[in-house]
Amino acid sequence: MDGILPLWKPKGMTSHDCVVKIRKLYRTKKVGHTGTLDPEVEGVLPICIGQATKIVPFLTDTKKTYIAEVKLGTATDTEDGQGEVVESKPVNDFPTDDTVEDVLQSFQGDITQVPPMYSAVKVNGRKLYEYARKNIEVERPKRTVTIFDIERLPSDGQDIRFKVVCSKGTYIRTLCVDVGRKLGYPAHMADLSRIQTGSFAEDDCIRFTEIEEAVEKNQEEQLLFPLSSGLNHLDVLQVDEATKKKVENGSKLMHPDEELKTDPFRVMHGRLLLAIYQKHPEKPGQIKPVRVFHG
Repeated sequence: MDGILPLWKPKGMTSHDCVVKIRKLYRTKKVGHTGTLDPEVEGVLPICIGQATKIVPFLTDTKKTYIAEVKLGTATDTEDGQGEVVESKPVNDFPTDDTVEDVLQSFQGDITQVPPMYSAVKVNGRKLYEYARKNIEVERPKRTVTIFDIERLPSDGQDIRFKVVCSKGTYIRTLCVDVGRKLGYPAHMADLSRIQTGSFAEDDCIRFTEIEEAVEKNQEEQLLFPLSSGLNHLDVLQVDEATKKKVENGSKLMHPDEELKTDPFRVMHGRLLLAIYQKHPEKPGQIKPVRVFHG
């Protein structure tokens, strides 16, 4: 059984919890998720099953879309609503709409983030949250991420809601804190949901209740999307029958005459996904397989 299950991860479960549950429901160990969501975050979490586990890194590397809520006035040690308050300031004069809009737009493009202490980023072989739990401060590595689009949304009360399209590795908690800081207030992320990963949107997603119902009817395989649907962001090289056999054997090939917009890229025979190839790093004019799929 091979394919992608676009799960809507519920609040209260870790991404690993979801993998464990799906392993039991689908009766297979070959299950992997495509980008961790914190337990209190809900949203799109594509789950790869069977041969689809081969494309986990490529699906993880896609754009993500979130809806976030910023709470001004208090900062926490975890940068979300679950942590201890470490700073507070009364919000007597809430920023004007124009000010909020200007601050949000100032984050568009490439930005530098310092990952939160309560995160899974590793320093000297240990995860930051392991240091945080022992109250050990360590220097955190800066990272460059990309905000492709950010848009303010209507909100009740005085919280700030926005939709953001961003690159892999973006910490929305940190973005919320940085937005608050630019507005002159300590802040934290009050709520978050991921509404799109790559080509998978909320409307595509399956809830656990639906999976359990399908399992009872032996129809769980019908919920899976084909592997190629998780690779829509990669360009396609179509090959003929003779070349198809070479690809299935994992052979290196001469670089095609046609221009390919992405590297790596998909190799397909009609609608059949054969492999993922890339330009050969050491042999100009050749392409080599990164992943080969067997039907």
